[in-house]
Amino acid sequence: MKNFFAFDLHQTSYRQEILAGITTFVTVSYIIIVNPAILQAAGIPREASMTATILTAVFGTLLMGLYAKRPFAIAPYMGENAFIAYTVVQMLGYSWQTALASIFISGVLFTLLTLAGLRSWLARAIPRTLKHSFSIGIGLFLAFIGLNDMGIVTLGVPGAPVRMADISTLPVLFSILGLLLISILLIFRVSGAILIGILVTTAALIATGTVALPSAIISMPPSLSPILWKIDFSGAMTWGFIGVITSVLVMDFVDTMGTLIGLSSRANLLDEEDNLPEIEKPMLVDALSTVAASMFGTTTAGVYIESAAGIEQGGKTGFTAIVVAVLFAASLFFSPLLTVIPSQAYGPALVIVGMFMLQSVTKFDFDDYSELIPAFLTIVLMIFTFNIGVGITAGFISYVIIKLATGRAREIHSGMWVLALLSLTFYLFYPYHS
Repeated sequence: MKNFFAFDLHQTSYRQEILAGITTFVTVSYIIIVNPAILQAAGIPREASMTATILTAVFGTLLMGLYAKRPFAIAPYMGENAFIAYTVVQMLGYSWQTALASIFISGVLFTLLTLAGLRSWLARAIPRTLKHSFSIGIGLFLAFIGLNDMGIVTLGVPGAPVRMADISTLPVLFSILGLLLISILLIFRVSGAILIGILVTTAALIATGTVALPSAIISMPPSLSPILWKIDFSGAMTWGFIGVITSVLVMDFVDTMGTLIGLSSRANLLDEEDNLPEIEKPMLVDALSTVAASMFGTTTAGVYIESAAGIEQGGKTGFTAIVVAVLFAASLFFSPLLTVIPSQAYGPALVIVGMFMLQSVTKFDFDDYSELIPAFLTIVLMIFTFNIGVGITAGFISYVIIKLATGRAREIHSGMWVLALLSLTFYLFYPYHS
């Protein structure tokens, strides 16, 4: 096993990888609850959706560990699920069965593009500055989510979209203490600092009665039959549905590519050219996971940014992913326990991970505005639109336009022209209005 995952090469151990896997699972496991809640708005039965979410995560993460050998967790994407539920189904009026057709078709197309080597070619076309901006933007995106989960930041009013929430409540105060605990443990180089902070905060909330223990510990998985292979291809055979497929395709492409590069940068997996070696392997896993997700009855799956939490705990190989997959599989039977860990407990972990991912800012060339401005737009639009895909596509388009307008077209890789055009279709076809 050690030789298979090259433990010696990566200077890791079973203890380190298991700890990383547990940490990643704890920070990702919220998707088991959140994804079905969102897709319920599309009419997908919540209980069956939970089973589909877990099975997708098990399939994708296990494949990531065994085939790609990367410490990344796979699960249904946040953002894409909301797009399907609120835009495709509620706004545009398609059935959830037809909406799943867009997921299946995009997954098949991604599989073919990956096998043809086109996705890895496009990934290599991205300039270094933009690659580093992905890591920074994702880090700040994570930190923003974490502050919201902690209860420190909340929705504001017109003119001031966000504001400080009421931090005098017991859950928020414990969450702040959890953040301080993780920080202090990190300063003292305590192994497992993030996981310890999550567990201690959860225990404190349970002890004070703020979080209730579940009524049961073990339960049988809900049946998948109501949504298994319920894809409606006939409803997808319309010109209007092309926009839906294109939006799903571009969102998944940029989210996966940006997340892969951002996480790999933090895990020191990039080569001297800031490319991820054998990137086609995790990309193929992402594509196949999306196909499987649609068959199970859920939305686009891919690499999760919360995998950064496990990476910070020392996860370096596919064994970390194996641990995550096993824990997801166990959650099929222990799903009631997942409700115990509240957002106030894992929110601080996301804030800390966001801080770690700021390191890439030191690699920016602040004297070259043609590189800096697209990177800056990528970062701020990721955060302020609350959409990783919007930030990345804006970065691609602005990079090409600025280089072209300043007489530096020779610096544009041929693949960047393709990425810019693909990104443009995202904005042209994205259904902004009903």
